[in-house]
Amino acid sequence: MLDIRGIVKTFHPGTENEVRALQGVDLRVEDGSFVVVIGTNGSGKSTLQNAVSGSAVVDEGTILLAGRDITRWPEHRRAALIGRVFQNPFSGTAPGMSVGENLALAERRGLRRTLRRNASLRSRDALAERVRRLGMGLEDRLDTEIGSLSGGQRQALTLLMATMRRPELLLLDEHTAALDPRAAEMVIRVTDDLVRGGKLTTLMVTHSMQQAVSLGDRLVMMHRGRVVADISGAEKQRLRPGDLLDRFDAIRRREQIDLSAAEMLRETYI
Repeated sequence: MLDIRGIVKTFHPGTENEVRALQGVDLRVEDGSFVVVIGTNGSGKSTLQNAVSGSAVVDEGTILLAGRDITRWPEHRRAALIGRVFQNPFSGTAPGMSVGENLALAERRGLRRTLRRNASLRSRDALAERVRRLGMGLEDRLDTEIGSLSGGQRQALTLLMATMRRPELLLLDEHTAALDPRAAEMVIRVTDDLVRGGKLTTLMVTHSMQQAVSLGDRLVMMHRGRVVADISGAEKQRLRPGDLLDRFDAIRRREQIDLSAAEMLRETYI
C-alpha cells in the first residue's frame, strides 16, 4: 500500500520563479489498486510521482510504502520497491544489449550481486514465454539488440522489465505520450494485461482523457498542486471523456470567478 500524507513541494522558494508544485497532498492507494492521475500542465501530477520515486525530495509530509517510511530514502534505495516506466521509450533499456540481456538485468533488480549465476533466474525458455505473452512476436528475438526495435516494442518490453520482479508499486509516467496512436494502443493493452494479471498496485499519470476513463479502478484529478477530485467505483465506471472536460471547465470558471471577486475587493479597499 502507498500512503501519502500532507506532502508539500515548492521549487525556487522565495523567488519570483517560486512554484508550489504540491500543496498538502494526501493520497492512499490500496494494494492491487490501479489509480490514474490526470491534470493540466503544472497541476503537480508528475511532481507527485517524482516525490514517490525519490527524484524530488518533499519539503513536508510523509510517504509510506508497504509499511515502510520512505520519505527520506534516496531514489536508488526506493528502486528496489518501485518499478517505473517513463515517457521516453528509450530511457528504460540498454540499447546496445540484447532483448534477453535486458530482461536478465531486470530479473536481478534488487538482488545481491554475485559472480555465480543465481539459481532463481529464469531460463531462456521461461523468458521467451514471458515475452510471448505480450503478443508481439518478439519471443524469437531474444538475441536482437533492443535498440533496433521500435519505440512501442521497447516500451512494452520496458513494462515487462519493470514488473518481472513484482514491485510494491508501479509508476507509469505518461508512458505512451511519445508513441504514435497504433503503438500507444498496443502499449496500453500490454499495460492493462500486466497490471490486471499481476494485481499490481499502480499509479499512472496521463494526459489522455480516453485512457483516464478506460483504465484503472480509480481516477484522481489534480490542479495547482492539490487533489480536486477522487473518483472510484460505479462513478468511475460511468465516466466518459466529456465528463472530465466538463470538470476541467468548471475549475477554470471557478478560478475566473475567484479572480474577479479578488479584483473587486482590491478595488473596493484601495
